[in-house]
Amino acid sequence: MTTERTATRPPVPVTAIERTRALLATHPLAVDLLLYLGCAVYAIALALTGEFYGFRIWGTCAAFGYGFAAAHTGWLMTARRPGGPLRSRWLGLAGIAVLSMLLPLVVLVIRRLTGNDWLNTPFSWSAQPEVWVIERSARLLLEHGTPYVDVTALDHVPEVNDYTPYGPVMAVFGLPRALFGGGPVADALTDARLMFVLTACVCAWLTLRLIGSPRVPVRAAQLAMAFPLTALTWAVAGPDLAIVGLLLVAAALAARDRPMASGTVLALVISAKLIVAPAAVVLAVLIFTRLGGTALARFAGTAVAACAVLNVPVFLVDPHAFVEHVVRFPAGVGQVASPAASPLPGHLIAGIGPAGKVAAFILLVGAAAAIVVWLLRRPPVAGSDALWRIAAGLCAFTLLTPATRFGYLLYPCVLAGAALCFRRAEAAAGPTSS
Repeated sequence: MTTERTATRPPVPVTAIERTRALLATHPLAVDLLLYLGCAVYAIALALTGEFYGFRIWGTCAAFGYGFAAAHTGWLMTARRPGGPLRSRWLGLAGIAVLSMLLPLVVLVIRRLTGNDWLNTPFSWSAQPEVWVIERSARLLLEHGTPYVDVTALDHVPEVNDYTPYGPVMAVFGLPRALFGGGPVADALTDARLMFVLTACVCAWLTLRLIGSPRVPVRAAQLAMAFPLTALTWAVAGPDLAIVGLLLVAAALAARDRPMASGTVLALVISAKLIVAPAAVVLAVLIFTRLGGTALARFAGTAVAACAVLNVPVFLVDPHAFVEHVVRFPAGVGQVASPAASPLPGHLIAGIGPAGKVAAFILLVGAAAAIVVWLLRRPPVAGSDALWRIAAGLCAFTLLTPATRFGYLLYPCVLAGAALCFRRAEAAAGPTSS
């Protein structure tokens, strides 16, 4: 009898990751409640102290969304009868989607029609500068063949908002405004944020289709959608949502053994925002592990060729402006210093002085080396493996780079949520090594 009981007893979690998973599985509603309450506190704090008008509007709306989700979760914890649509954990997420994402986006898109965003008054901005900078880059691309202005030829001293620190592909999201804007309704419908949101939603749908349409875990949706970084970006900016969406499509194509399609989409991603370029290394290892050297060559060749097609024509129009905007300014060596200086570890360490800058650089190189070792010793063989490694790399980059933004942590959050979806799809398809 003792032997039989021992054989049927569930294994005791031994690692920290296994213990965390066991905790999340054992008390999901308690974790939900803590998450929503923490998000609500953040939203309220931003509504009261946010520097930007858009942040305050988002915080006010989001507080109600997270508050609804927390109240619903508390009711679920005390409800006696399970089942039914009102007792689904997805109802709280639906409240967040409506009140914390859609509502502030609509309010801010309409409010932007007052025309205050270009003024030097952040407390009146309905959209973050990247929105109107990208829309401007589309107009410049149509008029001059390049989205970048020559900052040395301006009739004023160059400032931060004269720069477009993105690749040429990012200007595509501003083309609807450049082509069809001009009236209140047209301007509202062609706001670049709507293009970012639409792209992100289509990419999420396509990614799920590519990996087999698994049932999305609630925890995955919380990480990828409900977390404040995503919800805030959805309402006030948006480019990072489109970029991470395209990155997921590239990862899904790689996991489905379609190296040339993956390389093409990855080229679009890199040609829009250079920060995600390290993901190419992870996807290359994934493809090599799954398909071998020939497939890797097709992936790399396609990606390089597509990047050349997308970037070289713009580069040739004005090489100096291209390098100044895309390379020098994000690296902090442009004619104007980048304002990316969130109080994350890398920035704080570098702020100590010359020794701090060296230390921050050493930490960043050490983190990169550790991830490379991880890739070589345990190469990814499935899409979820690759996403975890990309998430870890972008998280380390964001935390340890001296000039970075807190909002870039959106990438590891969304990628972690997507990895849970990939893992569920992989489990349904059959056993894979990870």
